[in-house]
Amino acid sequence: MVTSAVTSTPAVFSSSEDIARNLRLVSSEITETVGKIDATELAALAEHLGRSSRVFVAGAGRSGLVLRMTAMRLMHLGLTVHVAGDTTTPAIDASDLLIVASGSGTTSGVVKAAETASRIGARIGVFTTNASSPLAKLADAVVVVPAAQKTDHGSTVSRQYAGSLFEQALFVATEALFASLWDNDASPAEELWLRHANLE
Repeated sequence: MVTSAVTSTPAVFSSSEDIARNLRLVSSEITETVGKIDATELAALAEHLGRSSRVFVAGAGRSGLVLRMTAMRLMHLGLTVHVAGDTTTPAIDASDLLIVASGSGTTSGVVKAAETASRIGARIGVFTTNASSPLAKLADAVVVVPAAQKTDHGSTVSRQYAGSLFEQALFVATEALFASLWDNDASPAEELWLRHANLE
């Protein structure tokens, strides 16, 4: 007789006190980290955005998902934006800007994308925790996010898992970048909304 193995699922439980405590933890870590980002670094990236024909974004994992959200917001402003790896993404050229994100600054696929863009002469904007990383060395504009790297499990910088704080702060930083560009664009929200996807 063949018996199938039964895998038990561990019980998942969190009290309202647990949730409230972790809401405070996440909120305070984001606030502290974002407060340490150098606004002049973000302004330098904004300047490159204004001088570029098209914008490309590239990132792996959760950082890549944040940059996809950034691409959407930049598209709402009327910029021509592409996500590296999508089937309709064209070749990058010297008049373009590549925005990449990697906490460690060593993520192989992201570094390779930046190396390709660099060889072609495109400008490169980098979000990373490591200003001396291979990725940062390729950049025309570097925004340092002072968060723990995802493999730094013993970090005193964050009590959150893996690269969560970097990804959260990356989202806030890119939203601030978008909001600043929108301030200077002065287009009404209704005009931006006309560009929102209607094939959903």
